[in-house]
Amino acid sequence: MNSLTVIMYHYVRDLKHSKYPNIKGLDISHFYSQISYLKHHYQFVTISECIEAAYSESFKLPENSVLLTFDDGYIDHYENVYPHLRKQGIQGVFFPPVKAIKYHQVLDVNKIHFILANITEPTQVISDLKNLINEYSQEYHLESFDYYYTKLAHPNRFDTKDVVFIKHLLQKELETNIRHYLVDILFKKYVTINESDFAGELYMTQTQLQEMRDNNMSIGGHGYDHNWLNVLSPYEQNIEIGHTIHFLTELGCDYTNWVMCYPYGAYNDSLLNILRQKDCKLAFTVQPGVTSLNKEGALTLNRWDTNDFIQ
Repeated sequence: MNSLTVIMYHYVRDLKHSKYPNIKGLDISHFYSQISYLKHHYQFVTISECIEAAYSESFKLPENSVLLTFDDGYIDHYENVYPHLRKQGIQGVFFPPVKAIKYHQVLDVNKIHFILANITEPTQVISDLKNLINEYSQEYHLESFDYYYTKLAHPNRFDTKDVVFIKHLLQKELETNIRHYLVDILFKKYVTINESDFAGELYMTQTQLQEMRDNNMSIGGHGYDHNWLNVLSPYEQNIEIGHTIHFLTELGCDYTNWVMCYPYGAYNDSLLNILRQKDCKLAFTVQPGVTSLNKEGALTLNRWDTNDFIQ
Protein backbone atom coordinates (compact mmCIF):
# COMPACT_ATOMS: atom_id res chain seq x y z
CA MET A 1 0.00 0.00 0.00
CA ASN A 2 1.28 3.49 -0.95
CA SER A 3 0.33 5.58 2.09
CA LEU A 4 0.83 9.32 1.87
CA THR A 5 0.52 12.20 4.30
CA VAL A 6 -0.53 15.39 2.50
CA ILE A 7 -0.44 18.71 4.35
CA MET A 8 -2.25 21.84 3.17
CA TYR A 9 -1.22 25.43 3.82
CA HIS A 10 -2.82 28.80 3.14
CA TYR A 11 -1.40 32.04 4.59
CA VAL A 12 2.22 31.65 5.77
CA ARG A 13 3.57 34.95 7.06
CA ASP A 14 5.13 36.89 9.92
CA LEU A 15 1.72 37.42 11.48
CA LYS A 16 2.75 39.71 14.32
CA HIS A 17 4.36 42.23 11.97
CA SER A 18 1.89 41.98 9.08
CA LYS A 19 -0.86 44.45 8.22
CA TYR A 20 -3.44 41.87 9.27
CA PRO A 21 -2.09 40.05 12.35
CA ASN A 22 -5.48 38.47 13.05
CA ILE A 23 -5.73 36.64 9.73
CA LYS A 24 -6.05 32.89 10.31
CA GLY A 25 -2.68 31.78 9.01
CA LEU A 26 0.51 29.98 9.98
CA ASP A 27 3.29 32.10 11.43
CA ILE A 28 6.46 31.76 9.39
CA SER A 29 8.42 30.68 12.47
CA HIS A 30 6.01 27.78 12.94
CA PHE A 31 6.40 26.90 9.27
CA TYR A 32 10.19 26.64 9.62
CA SER A 33 9.78 24.52 12.75
CA GLN A 34 7.25 22.31 11.02
CA ILE A 35 9.58 21.65 8.09
CA SER A 36 12.35 20.76 10.52
CA TYR A 37 10.04 18.34 12.33
CA LEU A 38 8.87 16.75 9.09
CA LYS A 39 12.47 16.29 7.87
CA HIS A 40 13.19 14.20 10.96
CA HIS A 41 10.05 12.06 10.84
CA TYR A 42 8.97 11.87 7.17
CA GLN A 43 10.28 11.43 3.64
CA PHE A 44 9.38 14.28 1.27
CA VAL A 45 8.10 13.15 -2.13
CA THR A 46 7.27 14.91 -5.38
CA ILE A 47 3.97 15.09 -7.22
CA SER A 48 5.43 13.01 -10.06
CA GLU A 49 6.26 10.23 -7.62
CA CYS A 50 2.72 10.40 -6.24
CA ILE A 51 1.22 10.10 -9.72
CA GLU A 52 3.42 7.11 -10.51
CA ALA A 53 2.52 5.47 -7.20
CA ALA A 54 -1.20 5.89 -7.93
CA TYR A 55 -1.08 4.45 -11.45
CA SER A 56 1.77 1.93 -11.33
CA GLU A 57 1.45 -1.13 -9.12
CA SER A 58 5.21 -1.66 -9.20
CA PHE A 59 6.16 1.79 -7.88
CA LYS A 60 6.33 2.19 -4.09
CA LEU A 61 6.68 5.34 -2.08
CA PRO A 62 9.06 5.34 0.89
CA GLU A 63 7.61 4.83 4.36
CA ASN A 64 6.24 7.97 6.02
CA SER A 65 5.97 9.85 2.74
CA VAL A 66 4.76 13.44 2.95
CA LEU A 67 3.68 15.95 0.29
CA LEU A 68 3.27 19.69 0.93
CA THR A 69 0.46 21.63 -0.79
CA PHE A 70 -0.23 25.37 -0.79
CA ASP A 71 -3.62 26.79 -1.77
CA ASP A 72 -4.82 30.09 -3.26
CA GLY A 73 -1.75 31.65 -4.87
CA TYR A 74 -0.73 34.01 -2.05
CA ILE A 75 2.40 36.15 -2.26
CA ASP A 76 3.31 34.49 1.06
CA HIS A 77 4.11 31.36 -0.92
CA TYR A 78 6.57 33.12 -3.20
CA GLU A 79 8.24 35.28 -0.55
CA ASN A 80 8.22 32.98 2.49
CA VAL A 81 7.62 29.39 1.41
CA TYR A 82 9.34 28.92 -1.93
CA PRO A 83 12.83 30.16 -0.89
CA HIS A 84 12.86 27.87 2.15
CA LEU A 85 11.65 24.82 0.24
CA ARG A 86 14.17 25.45 -2.53
CA LYS A 87 16.98 25.75 0.01
CA GLN A 88 15.90 22.48 1.65
CA GLY A 89 15.47 20.65 -1.68
CA ILE A 90 11.76 20.05 -1.05
CA GLN A 91 9.07 20.28 -3.70
CA GLY A 92 5.84 22.07 -2.87
CA VAL A 93 2.63 21.82 -4.91
CA PHE A 94 0.94 25.21 -5.38
CA PHE A 95 -2.71 25.69 -6.32
CA PRO A 96 -3.51 29.23 -7.55
CA PRO A 97 -7.04 30.22 -8.68
CA VAL A 98 -7.00 31.68 -12.20
CA LYS A 99 -8.98 34.86 -11.53
CA ALA A 100 -6.78 36.03 -8.67
CA ILE A 101 -3.51 35.62 -10.57
CA LYS A 102 -4.47 36.50 -14.11
CA TYR A 103 -6.93 39.33 -13.54
CA HIS A 104 -5.74 40.75 -10.20
CA GLN A 105 -9.15 40.56 -8.56
CA VAL A 106 -9.62 39.73 -4.90
CA LEU A 107 -11.62 36.52 -4.54
CA ASP A 108 -14.72 36.60 -2.36
CA VAL A 109 -13.20 33.90 -0.16
CA ASN A 110 -10.29 36.22 0.64
CA LYS A 111 -12.47 39.27 1.08
CA ILE A 112 -14.35 37.33 3.75
CA HIS A 113 -11.06 36.30 5.42
CA PHE A 114 -9.90 39.89 5.74
CA ILE A 115 -13.30 41.20 6.80
CA LEU A 116 -13.19 38.72 9.68
CA ALA A 117 -9.57 39.61 10.44
CA ASN A 118 -10.43 43.31 10.76
CA ILE A 119 -13.28 43.05 13.26
CA THR A 120 -13.25 42.41 16.98
CA GLU A 121 -16.38 40.24 17.03
CA PRO A 122 -18.25 38.40 14.22
CA THR A 123 -21.48 39.82 15.66
CA GLN A 124 -20.57 43.11 13.94
CA VAL A 125 -20.83 41.47 10.53
CA ILE A 126 -23.84 39.39 11.52
CA SER A 127 -25.69 42.60 12.44
CA ASP A 128 -24.78 44.06 9.03
CA LEU A 129 -25.97 40.93 7.26
CA LYS A 130 -29.26 40.94 9.12
CA ASN A 131 -29.91 44.51 7.96
CA LEU A 132 -28.80 43.78 4.39
CA ILE A 133 -30.95 40.65 4.12
CA ASN A 134 -33.96 42.63 5.30
CA GLU A 135 -33.15 45.44 2.87
CA TYR A 136 -32.78 43.22 -0.19
CA SER A 137 -35.19 40.42 0.67
CA GLN A 138 -37.86 41.39 -1.84
CA GLU A 139 -35.52 42.37 -4.68
CA TYR A 140 -33.58 39.08 -4.50
CA HIS A 141 -36.35 36.86 -3.09
CA LEU A 142 -34.38 36.10 0.05
CA GLU A 143 -35.48 34.03 3.02
CA SER A 144 -35.53 35.56 6.49
CA PHE A 145 -32.30 36.13 8.42
CA ASP A 146 -33.46 33.61 11.06
CA TYR A 147 -33.94 30.97 8.35
CA TYR A 148 -30.35 31.35 7.15
CA TYR A 149 -28.88 31.51 10.63
CA THR A 150 -30.68 28.36 11.78
CA LYS A 151 -29.61 26.52 8.63
CA LEU A 152 -25.96 27.57 8.52
CA ALA A 153 -24.72 28.45 12.01
CA HIS A 154 -23.04 25.19 13.01
CA PRO A 155 -19.44 25.16 14.30
CA ASN A 156 -16.69 23.05 12.73
CA ARG A 157 -13.26 22.08 13.96
CA PHE A 158 -11.75 25.47 13.04
CA ASP A 159 -14.55 28.05 13.28
CA THR A 160 -17.32 29.12 15.66
CA LYS A 161 -20.93 28.90 14.55
CA ASP A 162 -21.05 32.65 13.84
CA VAL A 163 -17.98 32.50 11.60
CA VAL A 164 -19.30 29.42 9.79
CA PHE A 165 -22.60 31.26 9.24
CA ILE A 166 -20.86 34.27 7.70
CA LYS A 167 -18.63 32.15 5.47
CA HIS A 168 -21.32 29.78 4.19
CA LEU A 169 -23.91 32.50 3.64
CA LEU A 170 -21.47 34.57 1.57
CA GLN A 171 -19.66 31.69 -0.13
CA LYS A 172 -22.48 29.52 -1.44
CA GLU A 173 -25.90 29.86 0.18
CA LEU A 174 -27.10 33.03 -1.54
CA GLU A 175 -27.43 33.45 -5.29
CA THR A 176 -24.20 34.57 -6.99
CA ASN A 177 -25.06 38.21 -7.73
CA ILE A 178 -26.32 39.09 -4.26
CA ARG A 179 -23.41 37.22 -2.65
CA HIS A 180 -20.87 39.28 -4.59
CA TYR A 181 -22.74 42.48 -3.84
CA LEU A 182 -22.92 41.88 -0.09
CA VAL A 183 -19.29 40.81 0.13
CA ASP A 184 -18.23 43.98 -1.71
CA ILE A 185 -20.23 46.17 0.68
CA LEU A 186 -18.63 44.56 3.72
CA PHE A 187 -15.11 44.52 2.19
CA LYS A 188 -15.28 48.26 1.48
CA LYS A 189 -16.60 48.94 4.99
CA TYR A 190 -14.11 46.86 6.96
CA VAL A 191 -11.01 46.50 4.75
CA THR A 192 -10.47 48.85 1.80
CA ILE A 193 -12.10 50.49 -1.20
CA ASN A 194 -8.94 49.94 -3.29
CA GLU A 195 -9.35 46.34 -4.41
CA SER A 196 -6.72 46.47 -7.16
CA ASP A 197 -3.87 47.51 -4.85
CA PHE A 198 -5.02 44.95 -2.27
CA ALA A 199 -4.91 42.18 -4.89
CA GLY A 200 -1.42 43.25 -5.91
CA GLU A 201 -0.23 42.81 -2.33
CA LEU A 202 -2.07 39.52 -1.73
CA TYR A 203 -1.37 37.28 -4.73
CA MET A 204 1.57 36.03 -6.76
CA THR A 205 2.09 36.93 -10.40
CA GLN A 206 2.29 34.57 -13.37
CA THR A 207 5.99 35.40 -13.69
CA GLN A 208 6.61 34.35 -10.09
CA LEU A 209 4.68 31.11 -10.60
CA GLN A 210 6.73 30.36 -13.71
CA GLU A 211 9.95 30.97 -11.76
CA MET A 212 8.79 28.53 -9.11
CA ARG A 213 7.86 25.94 -11.74
CA ASP A 214 11.31 26.35 -13.31
CA ASN A 215 12.87 25.58 -9.92
CA ASN A 216 11.22 22.24 -9.19
CA MET A 217 7.99 23.50 -7.65
CA SER A 218 4.76 22.01 -9.01
CA ILE A 219 1.72 24.09 -10.04
CA GLY A 220 -1.76 22.55 -10.00
CA GLY A 221 -5.33 23.64 -10.71
CA HIS A 222 -7.63 25.37 -8.21
CA GLY A 223 -10.48 26.45 -10.44
CA TYR A 224 -11.19 29.90 -11.83
CA ASP A 225 -13.08 31.80 -9.12
CA HIS A 226 -12.62 29.57 -6.03
CA ASN A 227 -16.22 28.40 -6.26
CA TRP A 228 -17.81 25.51 -4.40
CA LEU A 229 -17.61 23.30 -7.48
CA ASN A 230 -20.18 20.81 -6.21
CA VAL A 231 -23.00 23.39 -6.43
CA LEU A 232 -22.27 24.24 -10.08
CA SER A 233 -23.99 22.57 -13.00
CA PRO A 234 -21.90 20.16 -15.12
CA TYR A 235 -21.79 22.86 -17.80
CA GLU A 236 -20.40 25.40 -15.32
CA GLN A 237 -17.96 22.84 -13.92
CA ASN A 238 -16.68 22.18 -17.42
CA ILE A 239 -16.03 25.90 -17.93
CA GLU A 240 -14.15 26.12 -14.61
CA ILE A 241 -11.95 23.16 -15.50
CA GLY A 242 -11.38 24.52 -19.00
CA HIS A 243 -10.12 27.83 -17.57
CA THR A 244 -7.93 25.88 -15.15
CA ILE A 245 -6.24 23.77 -17.83
CA HIS A 246 -5.74 26.77 -20.13
CA PHE A 247 -4.06 28.69 -17.31
CA LEU A 248 -1.75 25.78 -16.49
CA THR A 249 -0.69 25.50 -20.12
CA GLU A 250 0.04 29.26 -20.14
CA LEU A 251 2.37 28.68 -17.19
CA GLY A 252 4.14 25.93 -19.14
CA CYS A 253 2.84 23.06 -17.02
CA ASP A 254 2.39 19.55 -18.41
CA TYR A 255 -1.37 19.29 -18.96
CA THR A 256 -1.09 15.53 -19.57
CA ASN A 257 -0.03 15.05 -15.93
CA TRP A 258 -1.91 17.82 -14.17
CA VAL A 259 -3.38 17.75 -10.67
CA MET A 260 -6.31 19.52 -9.02
CA CYS A 261 -7.19 20.84 -5.58
CA TYR A 262 -10.90 21.37 -4.88
CA PRO A 263 -11.76 24.78 -3.40
CA TYR A 264 -13.25 24.08 0.04
CA GLY A 265 -12.70 20.40 -0.74
CA ALA A 266 -16.04 20.34 -2.59
CA TYR A 267 -16.69 17.93 -5.48
CA ASN A 268 -19.39 15.60 -6.82
CA ASP A 269 -19.73 12.80 -9.36
CA SER A 270 -20.19 15.06 -12.38
CA LEU A 271 -16.99 16.92 -11.54
CA LEU A 272 -15.07 13.66 -11.10
CA ASN A 273 -16.26 12.55 -14.54
CA ILE A 274 -15.07 15.81 -16.10
CA LEU A 275 -11.66 15.52 -14.44
CA ARG A 276 -11.26 11.96 -15.74
CA GLN A 277 -12.16 13.13 -19.25
CA LYS A 278 -9.61 15.94 -18.96
CA ASP A 279 -6.80 13.59 -17.86
CA CYS A 280 -6.48 14.93 -14.33
CA LYS A 281 -4.17 12.52 -12.52
CA LEU A 282 -4.67 13.44 -8.85
CA ALA A 283 -7.11 15.67 -6.96
CA PHE A 284 -7.06 16.74 -3.32
CA THR A 285 -9.88 17.29 -0.84
CA VAL A 286 -9.78 18.81 2.66
CA GLN A 287 -10.85 15.58 4.35
CA PRO A 288 -8.31 14.96 7.13
CA GLY A 289 -6.40 11.70 7.25
CA VAL A 290 -3.57 9.72 5.70
CA THR A 291 -4.41 8.87 2.10
CA SER A 292 -3.79 5.72 0.07
CA LEU A 293 -2.57 6.24 -3.47
CA ASN A 294 -4.32 4.10 -6.05
CA LYS A 295 -6.10 4.66 -9.34
CA GLU A 296 -9.61 4.24 -7.91
CA GLY A 297 -9.16 6.94 -5.26
CA ALA A 298 -6.77 9.21 -7.14
CA LEU A 299 -9.27 12.07 -7.40
CA THR A 300 -10.40 12.09 -3.76
CA LEU A 301 -7.17 12.31 -1.77
CA ASN A 302 -7.15 13.32 1.90
CA ARG A 303 -5.16 16.22 3.31
CA TRP A 304 -4.26 17.25 6.83
CA ASP A 305 -4.40 20.91 7.75
CA THR A 306 -1.10 22.49 8.80
CA ASN A 307 -2.60 23.09 12.26
CA ASP A 308 -2.73 19.34 12.75
CA PHE A 309 1.08 19.38 12.78
CA ILE A 310 1.74 22.38 15.02
CA GLN A 311 4.34 21.36 17.59
